[in-house]
This record gives sequence, structure tokens and C-alpha cells, in this order.
Amino acid sequence: MRYILDQDHMPTAWFNVLPVMPEPLQPPLHPETREPIGPDALAPLFPMGLILQEVSAEPWIDIPGEVLDVLRLWRPTPLVRAERLERSLGTPARIYFKDESLSPAGSHKPNTAVAQAFYNRQEGVARLSTETGAGQWGSALAFACRQFELECKVFMVRASYGQKPYRRVLMETWGADVVPSPVDDPDHPGSLGLAISDAVRDAASRDDTHYSLGSVLNHVLLHQTIIGLEAKEQLALAGEAQPDVVVGCCGGGSNLAGLALPFVPNDGVRLVAAEPSSCPTLTEGRFDYDFGDTAGLTPLLAMYTLGHDFVPPPIHAGGLRYHGDAPIISSLVRSGRMDAVAYPQGKTFEAAIQFANTEGKIPAPETGHAIRAVIDEALAAKELGEERVILFNFSGHGLLDLSAYDDYLHGRLLD
Repeated sequence: MRYILDQDHMPTAWFNVLPVMPEPLQPPLHPETREPIGPDALAPLFPMGLILQEVSAEPWIDIPGEVLDVLRLWRPTPLVRAERLERSLGTPARIYFKDESLSPAGSHKPNTAVAQAFYNRQEGVARLSTETGAGQWGSALAFACRQFELECKVFMVRASYGQKPYRRVLMETWGADVVPSPVDDPDHPGSLGLAISDAVRDAASRDDTHYSLGSVLNHVLLHQTIIGLEAKEQLALAGEAQPDVVVGCCGGGSNLAGLALPFVPNDGVRLVAAEPSSCPTLTEGRFDYDFGDTAGLTPLLAMYTLGHDFVPPPIHAGGLRYHGDAPIISSLVRSGRMDAVAYPQGKTFEAAIQFANTEGKIPAPETGHAIRAVIDEALAAKELGEERVILFNFSGHGLLDLSAYDDYLHGRLLD
């Protein structure tokens, strides 16, 4: 079953979770003085519209009409009940997924890319610089920049640059200039931390350029809440009062937050972050202030971290290879409001194949982590003989990640 909202039911305001967090967030610190920073310190990198959203205490923030006009190209996205997967598992659980793979870039990432491009264009910025892991964020920002006539420079993690050439082609089709990162070491596999350093340096060196980030920061997670807001209305159409469990894969935290944050105030809804065991930030990292990038150019954020110089193995889920996590997600895990689990990539591809063979959709490697957690939840419900409503974010398709499936299917995938 598919549950579709009319376009006139698309949310017109984002949900700001900051006023209802179990614990207040600790402020970001200046990279040199280690003192709390104010909005002015972020102005060289971000437009004031986004900076104000970063610290806003308003429970709802209106979505600009020009942003809504672009989002309507694919939103609202459907909510789908995965009945074939349920039957294959023999579970009494009811499994629903929010299909974010239908965006032009094939993932949830344009939800914030469009907003960020709009606010930068509104401030007169001509060019955006960013990093990307597997390429979902880079392609989303390239698309968004094209909508608002901005130039786009993308530093792509070198391991993914080689693994996923068609992501690069997609970005270049939308006019982006894409280079592998790190730019100064062609033998290094790269990491998101290094690519962020490259992108921040690029933005800081030009007066016409701002930096754009696809995850981690409060305003990015804010923009993604359109996912969970739509899902709430669609669950009501399906006759469900609320889910028992909400699941998302987690690297920096944006797609997980987009689905989960609107449910934070709901008692009885368990929130679950699924991450790779090769980059187990939430499950094995420490909660501390750390830089968002490897070179130490960004403000220090209070988050779970593996250390800003940590370089994870070049797994296929490039979007989850980040040493830290969003302060909002980290705070929710630390307070006990959200759980975290970690999986090796072999187990996630096993789950992704099962989903593809039942529901017909090929998940991105990142999304496979969420599906692994969903299957485990459904099997636990089966063992206990209890009904359970499970909601997860199908955060992106894997049609440009088929080399990863080729490795898995032919025994070349290493854990």
C-alpha cells in the first residue's frame, strides 16, 4: 500500500526540535579561542538566514515560497507499507518506509540543498563550495545551485570518486566542478573530514563563495524535518496512531533526523540510529568537543566523535564515513532518547538484497544499514509474538552504486 499526500498538504513550515530537546545543546566553540561563538563568527561561511535558523528557539520556521516551488518537483514523497518484506520475514510487525529516493538526485539530500542555495542566492552569494562522500550530497547541491543560478565546487572523497564515477557525472551534468579530495595527496583514500577542510579552505579564499554542509548542523537537520512531518500525516491515512520504532541510517545524521525529530515529543516512540561498525561514532565514540573537519578549521562541536583525524576504511556507504555526528543526534543518544546500533557492511548488503528481492527497490548502501535494523526489529517482534509498527527512511536508491552490489554478489566485499 502507498499513502500519497496531495501537494496542497505539503508542510509549509519546518519543525524545530531545539525547544523540546531533553537537554539543551552545548554551544559551538571558536577553533582558536575555544570560547562560545556568536552568529557573526559564522558569517564568512554561511548566509545570515541559515545562521539565524542554527540558533532559533522558534518551534516552527516557515519554508520560503521559492523553496516550496522547487520541492514540489518531487514532494510530497510516498509512504509505502512493505507488505512483501513483512511476509518474507513472517513477522506480525507492520513496516512502513518513507521513499526519499524519488528526488532528482535520488536521495533526501535536496531537501536542505534547495533551501541552502536559496538563502545564499538571497544574500547575493555567487558560488558554493562543499564536500561529498558517496556523492548524494554533492549531486543534491549541484542540482540546487542550478535552480538558483549559482556556481558549485564539490570536493569528493577520493575513495568514492573512484568507486562511484556516475555520481561525478551527475554533478557535472548539473554544472558542478568536481575534484577528488584530498587535493594534495593522490594516494590517500580521503575522508569527509579532509574533504570538509578542502571545501572550507576554498570558500575562505574567495569573496564570492560560501561553504555549504549537507549534514550535522542544526539548520540542515531542520530542513529535513519535512520528511517526518509528511510521514505523520501519512501514518494517519494508514490508520496508525504513531510508530513504535523510527529507524534511519546515520553518518552525520540528516536523513535520520529528518524522519525522527518530529517524533521526539511523542511518548512511546523509540528512535534508532543505524551506523557502520567500521565508523561506529555513536556506539564507540566519545562525547566531547571536536572539530568537524580534519584540519581544524571549523568550530568545535559537542558531539560523539572518533577524533577528527580518524580515517575510516573505504566502505561503499561513503555517506556514513564521518568521524562525528550532529550535535542534536549526539545529544539525543546521550540523553537516552535515541538508541544506536552498528553493523558490518556485509550484513547491510544482505538486508539490502532481501529488500530488493521483496519490495523491488535497490537501496543505497547507506540505506541498507537502516533496512538491517528494521529487519532485526521485525524479527524481534516475531520472536516475541507482538505487533509493532516500524517506520524507516528509505533515504536513497542504489542505482548509481551497483559496483557495490557487484562486489557483494561476487565475493569481493570485505568487512
